[in-house]
Amino acid sequence: MATLTLGAADLVRRRGLRQMRSVALSLLLLAAVIYVATLHRDGGWAYLNAAAEAAMVGALADWFAVTALFRRPLGLPIPHTAIVPTRKDSLAESLEQFVTENFLSQEVVAEKMRTAEVSRRAGEWLTSGTHAERIVAEGARTIGAALPRLGDEDVAAFVRGSLLPRFVQEPLSPIAGHFLQSVVDDGAHHALFDLLMVEAHDWLRDNRELLADVVGPRAPRWSPQWVDRLVIDRIHREALAWLADVRDNPTHAARRAVDRLLGQLAHDLQNDPETMARFEAFKARMLTHPDMGSSLTAVWDAVRTALIDSIADPDSTLRVRATKAIQDLGQRLQDDEALRGKVDARASEAVGYVVRTYGNEIVSVISDTIERWDGREAAARIELHVGRDLQFIRINGTVVGALVGLVIHTLSQLL
Repeated sequence: MATLTLGAADLVRRRGLRQMRSVALSLLLLAAVIYVATLHRDGGWAYLNAAAEAAMVGALADWFAVTALFRRPLGLPIPHTAIVPTRKDSLAESLEQFVTENFLSQEVVAEKMRTAEVSRRAGEWLTSGTHAERIVAEGARTIGAALPRLGDEDVAAFVRGSLLPRFVQEPLSPIAGHFLQSVVDDGAHHALFDLLMVEAHDWLRDNRELLADVVGPRAPRWSPQWVDRLVIDRIHREALAWLADVRDNPTHAARRAVDRLLGQLAHDLQNDPETMARFEAFKARMLTHPDMGSSLTAVWDAVRTALIDSIADPDSTLRVRATKAIQDLGQRLQDDEALRGKVDARASEAVGYVVRTYGNEIVSVISDTIERWDGREAAARIELHVGRDLQFIRINGTVVGALVGLVIHTLSQLL
């Protein structure tokens, strides 16, 4: 049996219930006093007596009706009284069915989601005040607490036992080809190629002796050394000039050749069986290498350390960019009508799925909770919430009874 505990709101409701009970009882007592005071008197007092008599009848009748909902009037075992305590389970089932059919149906929830403008309100909330900073701070706190708990042994076991075997079995060449094609189409590789050209030119400029060590031994034995030096100098100058030309000319033939090479490779990775097989074989050799698991674990450890340091600093680039990204998302949700439509549609679908799949379980909280109450507790809880308003029935019954009694007495005198 559950124990009835009253919160602050329940205490306020109980005070209001007691006040309205006092008002209703006061009206009944007032009608009784008037009835006794005007009993067997003629003239206008007779009309007042009739009104008071009818007021008492109405007040008592409505008191009986209201009281019978929650308990037996005067403790008497009158049939069809104490309705809530004796029929709480069936009432709970009826209430659950009513809520399911009229409030928690997929159509009602979907309509509410369409008119609630959830995405726009979310966008306004994200861009106002310090909400974005709070989201990032809470996320950083959660991630900062979770990352240190991921031990190296757990990560290594996951990598060796699940991650690497999965990647070995999963064909990755179409994915790699699609990614490479996107890189080529967007020209994202040009920055890397520029960097390679700059580094290659600077390295060759500063390492002429290494070029001489490579080319010199390949010169004919009969060739004089001064001729070899002239040839090496010429090769060095021409190579530097070519690298500089490729570096500085965005439309150089070498750049176009690289673009064609990467484009063809991207196509072959997605469509050519031989290239795909070679890629998958190379992937398998790399992922099954004995040191691959340890290398990935070391990479993870470095990434984890960097993440912990970044999220711990409120002024870190990571947290600043995350905050800016959330604010930008909030602004887009306010300005981009198409994006809002997509977000609202997805939210409506998600809520509809939850209601459709788990609606009965959600609403069953009503009956499950009421079933755990005993009859008196159920009556007490329900009376706290609706009892104050029900006292108006008693008050209205007293007033209306008085008016009806006055009308009936007047008509009887006229007739």
